[in-house]
Amino acid sequence: MGMRLGESVSVTLFGESHGRCVGALVEGIPAGTEIDIDALQADIERRRPGRKGLSARSESDACEILSGVHEGRATGWPILLLTWNSDARSKDYGFLPDQPRPGHADMTEQVRSGGAADLRGGGSQSARLTYGLVSASSQLRGLLRDAGWRVDAHLHSVGELTAPPLFGLDRDGELPKDSNMARLNCRDEAASESFSELIESVRMAQDSIGSSVECIIEGLPIGLGEPWFDGLEPALARGMMAIPGARAVEFSRGILASRMRGSEHNDAWHLDGTNPALVGAEEARADGALGGRSTGAPMRIIVHFKPPSSIAREQSTLHLPSGEQRSLKIPGRHDPVLGPRAVPVVEAIARLVVADLGKIGGFLKSNESE
Repeated sequence: MGMRLGESVSVTLFGESHGRCVGALVEGIPAGTEIDIDALQADIERRRPGRKGLSARSESDACEILSGVHEGRATGWPILLLTWNSDARSKDYGFLPDQPRPGHADMTEQVRSGGAADLRGGGSQSARLTYGLVSASSQLRGLLRDAGWRVDAHLHSVGELTAPPLFGLDRDGELPKDSNMARLNCRDEAASESFSELIESVRMAQDSIGSSVECIIEGLPIGLGEPWFDGLEPALARGMMAIPGARAVEFSRGILASRMRGSEHNDAWHLDGTNPALVGAEEARADGALGGRSTGAPMRIIVHFKPPSSIAREQSTLHLPSGEQRSLKIPGRHDPVLGPRAVPVVEAIARLVVADLGKIGGFLKSNESE
């Protein structure tokens, strides 16, 4: 079962949306790595449901660290993290498995498991399991900070509305408490206000809307990445596309590259002091990876998410016992947009992937016993 991401630094997810708990097992974090509990809770809070206008499921998401951390530092042994589910409403899914929801994995999972799947809330396919990714990646903050590597993300677009590029925004200041910026994980005030109005109008129409998240990775040395399928972009794309609802990933100029000429697209090398660098790196315009390996320039990623499939509006789907097409109105508490709560998940994948490739390539420290 493919619930594991990474080789040298790895995370294995477990749990179900309506099971007793969700969490992650993290392996490969070197002994002595600082574990910042305050940063861990802040990361979790940015992903947590229960915010105005988004999913009303009310989970504390308090993280229990059951092993692998002692007196604020990693011991070098596996770190087990979990949170208990306390606000699941399984009665909202009483129509399953008879009527698989449009846009969901209910039918595919039911067939795959021979009818043994837990489909409530999406089961193990649920975005609830991204809790494990966020809590796991937070354990890597100290390791990446010591190496001078940085990962930032924010809400880039909702529908046709787009925020300014993240590289030109303040990424260090704390977002104002109780603001739309903090609620939507967006670093631009004007964009967050426009996003909020659009999301609310969609929610009131009992519908949902697509969105995207922009991520910047900075400080990577030249050469990070492995050949071909473990190159920096392939590894990041594989991780990002596993996030529930992800539909496309762009790097650097993304889809615009398919409309450009080589004379426009190619980045020139020059000397920055005594070090080779790409023209445009200081503005995140240059390619952050070439041939699957980092160039030393910031890496820009945009992850696109589909509209959430669970909407309050009545839909038509197959009623399996009768073989008839019947209407279905999905009850429950669902997000009208995925991007805001996907922001810390995109950051998490980026941290996990670069940490894994960093240890594999010898750019990050390892345990002495390895």
